[in-house]
Amino acid sequence: MEENEGKSSRREFLKAGAMGALALASASPKGVAGEAAQTPRPNFIFITTDGHRPEALSLNGNSIVRTPNIDRIGREGMQFENSFVVNALCLPSRATALTGLYSHNTGCVDNKDSRAIPTKVPLFTDSLREAGYEVALFGKAHVGRLGERQWDEYFGFPGAAADYFWPRIQAGSHGKIDSNEIYEGYVDDVVAERAIRWLKRKREKPFCMILWFQSPHAPFFRARRYLDLYNGITIPKPATFDDDLKGYPGKPRAFADADNKIGGPYAKNTATRDNCARTLEEIVKDYYAGIADVDDNLGKLFQALKELGQLDDTVMIFSSDHGFFLGEWRMYDKRFMHEPSIRTPMLIRYPRLILPGSSAGHMVLNTDIAPTFLELAGLKIPQWVQGQSLVPLLKGEKPNSWRKDWLYEYYEYPGPHNVRKNRGVRTEQYKLIHYYEAPEEFELYDFKEDPGELHNLYGDPRYATLTQDLRQRIRELRNETDDHYVEG
Repeated sequence: MEENEGKSSRREFLKAGAMGALALASASPKGVAGEAAQTPRPNFIFITTDGHRPEALSLNGNSIVRTPNIDRIGREGMQFENSFVVNALCLPSRATALTGLYSHNTGCVDNKDSRAIPTKVPLFTDSLREAGYEVALFGKAHVGRLGERQWDEYFGFPGAAADYFWPRIQAGSHGKIDSNEIYEGYVDDVVAERAIRWLKRKREKPFCMILWFQSPHAPFFRARRYLDLYNGITIPKPATFDDDLKGYPGKPRAFADADNKIGGPYAKNTATRDNCARTLEEIVKDYYAGIADVDDNLGKLFQALKELGQLDDTVMIFSSDHGFFLGEWRMYDKRFMHEPSIRTPMLIRYPRLILPGSSAGHMVLNTDIAPTFLELAGLKIPQWVQGQSLVPLLKGEKPNSWRKDWLYEYYEYPGPHNVRKNRGVRTEQYKLIHYYEAPEEFELYDFKEDPGELHNLYGDPRYATLTQDLRQRIRELRNETDDHYVEG
């Protein structure tokens, strides 16, 4: 596909509506990644946690949290070492994963419950369903009116989070919500039990299950069985935890003045203040306990797939909707374009295609999830999708045309945590962050020399040409992704 052709097709789709996009996406079913038709199509399970850093896995050397079942997906599949989100916020990120589109195209730009993916924009699950899959969603839906889409089974809760111990969950199918009830039990245990029950139903079609856990979403309440977990264990402080941001050289006011700080009642918003006014040790241990609960439930999922004889016929994708600050510069939460906020785990297991224990260092995005599902199902990827299928990487290929940079965006201001609107470009070596509303500010980092983003190079005369090149690249990326949502 030529670049201009792709941009034109996407713009026409976004302005005029789907107009047969599902038919375009749902070409006659083939085998895996377009192979012979007799090859069985894979099942899919798309698992996410909430705000999960890649470092919070024992697979990646974490000596405190133990995640044997999450690790198994990576050990028996592929780990992507540079996985990012294009908007580090729950609702926008989930809408992007479902569509392959930037949040400035879906309109899901912030966490307002009213934000919904336009009905004219198909989800990748719509395409799979048209191609003969059973599709279901279990867990944190968040995206507005998501339960009204076409699901064979829907068991989700709206909003940023459900009550951890008495979750209110909507259930239904085929675009209708049939019940809205309060369930007793730890929310992720309730969701996993319902998902496994659906998984065990007799069926003649392949399935796609979206299993979106709430943990470790703030305020990180623990399941009862984990109340004593990590007692007596010391939580190390990040190297920058005690830095005084108010006088920190080079960090802009937009970063220093945000409310998402640990250990102080700085925020005017009550919920933000209550979440932040805790110790680093409390936050990290409770955060890890939520991940441990997810891992426990994934062990049950693995067992169910094994009993059904479907384990190796099922593509399992594990990721998260964004990363999370755990004390870097005393920060908490996400939203900023800094690495702890935008990096996510990305693990994919499918033994029929992927070499066990493999890895890829390419920069991959949450825009890539939808086209990956479509290609693995043997379906055509619509031209308006803004991500790239990961299938070539899963096969061990080294594509010449893989992205070298990408656009980040964040819009929720004024709002919780007082993080100003920003956008930027991330290349393999550099990052330029632009707080584009007055007072305009910038951050520039060189990852080769400064992987911790400690030294803001913006304004240094030695980097003037690089800065101008990166600012121009932001403008180009906005044009390439049809970004007309905010001018500035």
